[in-house]
Amino acid sequence: MNVGSRSYRRTACTALALVLPLAALAACGGGSGTGTSAEKGSGTGTIKVWAHQGQASEAAALQNAVKTFNSSQKKIKVKLTLIPDTDYTKTITTTDAAKLPDVMEFDGPTMANFVYNKKLAPIDGYVSAKTRTNATDAIKAQGRVKGKQYGLGMYDSGLGIYGNKKLLDDAGVKYPSGLSDGWTSAQFTDAVKKLAAEDSDGKSLDLQENSGLATEWGTYGFAPIVWSAGGSLLKNGKAASAVDSPAVVSAMKTFQSWKSYTDPNTDGNAFAKSRVALSWVGHWMYPAYSKALGKDLVVLPLPDFGNGPKTGQGSWAWGIGANTKNGKAAGAFLDSLLNDANVTAMTKANGAPPGTRSALAKSELYKQGGPLQLFADQLAKPCGDTDIDKSCVAVTRPVTGGYPTVTAKFSQALKAAYGGAAPKTALAKAARAIDQDFSDNAGYKLP
Repeated sequence: MNVGSRSYRRTACTALALVLPLAALAACGGGSGTGTSAEKGSGTGTIKVWAHQGQASEAAALQNAVKTFNSSQKKIKVKLTLIPDTDYTKTITTTDAAKLPDVMEFDGPTMANFVYNKKLAPIDGYVSAKTRTNATDAIKAQGRVKGKQYGLGMYDSGLGIYGNKKLLDDAGVKYPSGLSDGWTSAQFTDAVKKLAAEDSDGKSLDLQENSGLATEWGTYGFAPIVWSAGGSLLKNGKAASAVDSPAVVSAMKTFQSWKSYTDPNTDGNAFAKSRVALSWVGHWMYPAYSKALGKDLVVLPLPDFGNGPKTGQGSWAWGIGANTKNGKAAGAFLDSLLNDANVTAMTKANGAPPGTRSALAKSELYKQGGPLQLFADQLAKPCGDTDIDKSCVAVTRPVTGGYPTVTAKFSQALKAAYGGAAPKTALAKAARAIDQDFSDNAGYKLP
């Protein structure tokens, strides 16, 4: 995956499964215990802040937010350190908890592992109630462990299917207008086949295969198939009978059947250059797709496999280091960072859905009637990571210290199935490996 040109790694996923051995992340540190040693402190002085070095526009927005905060008052001075995107999670993982900063950014799915390894403190006592209340429900779900809030994000993420209206209309394919009339998996498959029959090379679909399926993209992008089929990556701490249930196996066979109609997208331009009519990807491709297709671009929900349409959600978030001596100052900075001005500036920079209610309501892209309203509608129906039923849409990836193992094993199974392996065999193998790792680590019990 070309991380230089794509914002996926920056805005929707964690590179942990790519850059770290599982043992390094899943089992580093001492595991759960009696809590953290964060101290309230004086609320004055210098605090250290770490963040990932995202695209230039993101970095500029963050640097400006820090500059504005520092100049707005004299009690607290923020010292910001930007760490290269590809090294960021590894840096937090390999740094002793006592040497981590007062405030740090983290990619959403890594949070529970950092809580498990005592590197994050709950923010409830330090970030104002106003800031916490203004966070969207989906953002709060991603950052919550056992009723305690450990993180809040400036922005969220979402998945959908981008369609080429001209190609759809030319092929006589009817498509959804929104969540209420989304395609079933059978209707989506029929559309893929019908569009392929009208295409010179028989390819009608882009699954961002060029991003790699045995990566976090595999989990973020296609776990919605599992959830929409009524399954889970984990249920009550177990993968067996959850990720490899008969309904999930059947859904994965359907996914497997799309391969012959899928453009490998090695150049990243399958949809933008109209080689295919449909692209299964996230909000981050809207700028490029909108520029390429203009009024021919339509935004559609993912297909429904029986338990309602589902999408992934979650992105980079902010928390307080477990060993800070100045939680009060850290909280004051986060209150400033998560205000409308900064959230709006950041989301204009990266195109992501704002993570606060007030900024989301005013967003030109995501507000009611905006071109990406679908993503906001999906995020307005959050599931969390456990109660995944027909009434909700946006699902949080499993909040567990063992997430590195879950994502690695599931994405490997996904790639194997896509490559022709029997889905039942591939998913059962993943379930056994996940459950063994959880058994070896006492279930990754969180404080």
